[in-house]
Amino acid sequence: MALTTRISLTGPEATDPEDYFADSLGVIFPDDVADQHGDSKHGLLYTSPHLPHPLSLALADVSGEADRTLFSHYLWNSSLLLTELIEAGTLRVDLPLDRGIAPDVGEFNVAGLKTLELGAGTALPSIMAGLLGAQRVVVTDYPAPAVLKTLRENVAATVQARFAPAGRFAVEEVLVEGHGWGELETPLARENRHAFDRVLAADCLWMPSQHENLRRSIAWFLGEDAAARAWVVAGFHTGRAKMSQFFEKEALAAVGLEVEHLWERDCDGKDRQWVWDRGVENVSSRKRWQVVGVVRRIPKPTGASGQRP
Repeated sequence: MALTTRISLTGPEATDPEDYFADSLGVIFPDDVADQHGDSKHGLLYTSPHLPHPLSLALADVSGEADRTLFSHYLWNSSLLLTELIEAGTLRVDLPLDRGIAPDVGEFNVAGLKTLELGAGTALPSIMAGLLGAQRVVVTDYPAPAVLKTLRENVAATVQARFAPAGRFAVEEVLVEGHGWGELETPLARENRHAFDRVLAADCLWMPSQHENLRRSIAWFLGEDAAARAWVVAGFHTGRAKMSQFFEKEALAAVGLEVEHLWERDCDGKDRQWVWDRGVENVSSRKRWQVVGVVRRIPKPTGASGQRP
């Protein structure tokens, strides 16, 4: 099943000629796929066969240029993919991953874990985590009032037992807060250092200038337990060269992190090896693929006895 089939628009019918043209692109260009969904005039409905009711999501109504450049007023395919991985991993749904490239889907299980999402946008991955048994769910995005208002509304309206599969809802705390990447002197940061089993980041790599800050935030919030992981999923819509810099070995190592798994997955569920350079990639091709990164702390060396020195 294609990644985007679970999403539909809600709200008034489109009347703008540009909207009609956008809707027809899939017919004009059969290989083209939408990689962003919704706008401030239209909400989104996310329908999963594994949830008892569809999830209604609003999108931030941003007016100022500074807020618009955050691109939090769309749902991106990377969020859809991360949500699908969390659902499949936690419920043990059949979602084959190429085991020569990717980990077992069960590694995306969030039951009983504490999760934090960075740059959440609509918060769909966090919402899914909250419905499927995560113990604590913290949702963050840039502290812009319009963005945080929508996040709080989405989370409050959907992270409820009635939307969860029977027997799964077990969340003890759900929190929505502003967080600018790399800003580690705030109350949220001071109170939650190394507090999370899983750090989620969907489509947060399009600004190379913010990669260092994003890495710093992941390293700050990620737990020190050997099992702690960050899941970083991103599209190629701004080009591979820009987003790939985040995964550079030396840059991650500078904050004590390393890549455990890194691969690419398309909107139809096909996996392929990650490569740093695929030459010229046309826009339609780029929009079909996401990179999936599993990041962990660099393991501490052990002594000869097998004990940490």
